[in-house]
Amino acid sequence: MDGFVQSAVEFLERNQAWAPYIAFLFAMAETTAFLSILIPSTAILVAVGALVSTGAIPFFPLWLGAALGSLAGSFLSYWLGRRYGDLVLRSWPLKDQPDLTAKATEAFAKWGPATVFIAHFVGPLRAVVFVFAGISQMSFLPFAVFNITGALVWAWAIPKSGELGGDLLGWLWQFLPF
Repeated sequence: MDGFVQSAVEFLERNQAWAPYIAFLFAMAETTAFLSILIPSTAILVAVGALVSTGAIPFFPLWLGAALGSLAGSFLSYWLGRRYGDLVLRSWPLKDQPDLTAKATEAFAKWGPATVFIAHFVGPLRAVVFVFAGISQMSFLPFAVFNITGALVWAWAIPKSGELGGDLLGWLWQFLPF
């Protein structure tokens, strides 16, 4: 996976105009049911955020692409859960992962619709919570409010953490004796 992440970052270094589109695709994959298990989207978005600290990529288009991608993936997952709930529960990977089902159920019982916001920041929940919101027939308005808020904050925080890490490394680099 490290080679895949490195290739994506190198591509963006050479093709800066693609940053919002790439951020869209990876953020969508990160919030689409079960794809987030397979694709290292968060690592790529953090690494791309580090490019912001070098000035190679502007932050706003990256944030916008990630926010829109996150919304597309999470709303798609919600719709899949509402439309195909029972089928989703009987399909891979949920049929083989009762712990994921239990975690999502526990999270909804404990935090209600705020689970949708929280899930943007918790990897294991992110893979299933949006589809579970649909399966549980959560009303659209609470889902939309918590989802939009979570997506906007997450899309800012993930690449921003990479940017801040890049800034910190640049600052530390100044003090090396060579």
